[in-house]
Amino acid sequence: MKLNKKDILKALETITVPGEGKNMVESGAITNVVTFGDEVVVDITITNPSLQAKKRTEVEILKTIHDLVYEKAKIKVNVKVDAPEKPKANVIKGNPIPGIQNIVAVASGKGGVGKSTVTANLAVTLTKMGFKVGVLDADIYGPSMPIMFDVETERPLAVTIDGKSKMKPVENYGIKVLSIGFFTQPNQAVVWRGPMAAKALNQMIFDAHWGELDFMLIDLPPGTGDIHLSIMQSLPITGAVVVSTPQNVALADAKKGVAMFQQESIDVPVLGIIENMAYFTPDELPNNKYYIFGKEGAMNLVEDLQVPFLGEVPLVQSIREAGDVGRPAALQTATATEQAFEAITKRVVEEVVKRNTNLPPTEAIKITTMAGCSSVKNK
Repeated sequence: MKLNKKDILKALETITVPGEGKNMVESGAITNVVTFGDEVVVDITITNPSLQAKKRTEVEILKTIHDLVYEKAKIKVNVKVDAPEKPKANVIKGNPIPGIQNIVAVASGKGGVGKSTVTANLAVTLTKMGFKVGVLDADIYGPSMPIMFDVETERPLAVTIDGKSKMKPVENYGIKVLSIGFFTQPNQAVVWRGPMAAKALNQMIFDAHWGELDFMLIDLPPGTGDIHLSIMQSLPITGAVVVSTPQNVALADAKKGVAMFQQESIDVPVLGIIENMAYFTPDELPNNKYYIFGKEGAMNLVEDLQVPFLGEVPLVQSIREAGDVGRPAALQTATATEQAFEAITKRVVEEVVKRNTNLPPTEAIKITTMAGCSSVKNK
């Protein structure tokens, strides 16, 4: 069979270029197509330098031509990578907090997936590993860290640092904590517009004396909204961790959470995804695993998004009970829960080290408003 260049290009129009929303022909990624007899040579240029991206591109082209043009076609794909040799100079222009080495945002696309529980247990495990850790509860409308660290009745004290009055974070289990929950009554709803919430966050960030920290974990509210932009406007985030459950509705929202951080105008490295409530194992059947919310959903998602999989947390009653009484489950020794969080935390640390080695510092973003519409751009 004699292949036709027009047929080849029409087939390649069905393949979307990752991250661009355009097909390979429309985007200009296909630079040349040559046919002779039943043979075809396709030249394509991509911007992702990873081996996985190059292999996936080649496989998609082979499969598409075989399926849509000629199943016995002899195809050669030349994949060229056109990516900058060095990451763009991303100078910190935000307001970094003196003494804090790494700022990790913990996010989720939707509520109820256990993001705050994961944050608390990551903090505990990092502390057990010898790191100095602080937690900023940025979930303004649903603060839970005071409960999870058993400090509901505590209030930050005032200390004088270099002649200025600062808030001293509340401390328990060796972890420094600040939350809007310290300044409201338990039954008091926080009914604030965005600017008021942003002001409160900035006070907890910059009017506090955090001291020397290896890690500050920021427990973000669920979703993608004003609070997230306010945090990323105020601080250069080292990286983000996204928490999800295996069910499809949670994974769909987690995908949006990852996409938010990966927007070119935001550009916060995603350290990886944690799958919470991965499976249930009853005490009386310790060798059984029941995948109540689905199986390995987050593991499949990370392959599509090309971000690391940080590990899974089982659905265990003791994790919920420990959080409710203000003693995170990772404090317990010689348990499956402790081992799970230890493995996940080690992966987080590895990804932070890798990120700090291979990428420049994250740049805080600048938020502007025009004609009633918010836009985000680099400073």
